[in-house]
Amino acid sequence: MTRSHHKPLFFTDREFQAFEGAPDPADVTAIAHESAAILVGAGRTNADPEVTARLIALTDEIGLSTLAQLWAGRPAVSLPGVLWRLYTLREWVRRDAVGAAGDYNAGIRHAHVSHAVAGSADPSGPAEIKALADRILEGAYTGDFAVALERAAAFCRVVAFGRAERAERHDGHDDALAAREALSAARLGDTARDLTKAASAWRIGNLD
Repeated sequence: MTRSHHKPLFFTDREFQAFEGAPDPADVTAIAHESAAILVGAGRTNADPEVTARLIALTDEIGLSTLAQLWAGRPAVSLPGVLWRLYTLREWVRRDAVGAAGDYNAGIRHAHVSHAVAGSADPSGPAEIKALADRILEGAYTGDFAVALERAAAFCRVVAFGRAERAERHDGHDDALAAREALSAARLGDTARDLTKAASAWRIGNLD
């Protein structure tokens, strides 16, 4: 896909929608990886702050469900897989900044190193957590991609500790809620490990 205008390559809502519904699984896979590579390339080869801002806020324009159809089914340690996780993380933080800040702050005392890697302000209120999610995505497009993935992994790790602590508090009082919190913490831990593996793969040129 090429453009004739002066702006760097950028997907519009219509272009993303055009990828939906490919009948052949091989086509779906190819489209997922191609779209991720083009998006990352567009962000990393331009110096236009407006384009970077649009990339960060991509789900605000096209909706998370559109990205889900493209990327959610790809392996965690793949370019579309990690982009899906980065945008999902940002979307969750924007929708529940108060809850995200609460989880994060509860986890800090158990994960000081991860807190430092994530780079959040201290204390981390809702506004700071939202800003952190944006900065992580910005780093993926304008900085060291592997470092951005490691920061996202660190963020997930801190939140996972916070949710695990909350699960312990509910244990014996609301066992169903405790189980949900524990499962969520475990899944976030898995996401953190996947993002860390993806960062290593990027550094050796093996993330596509």
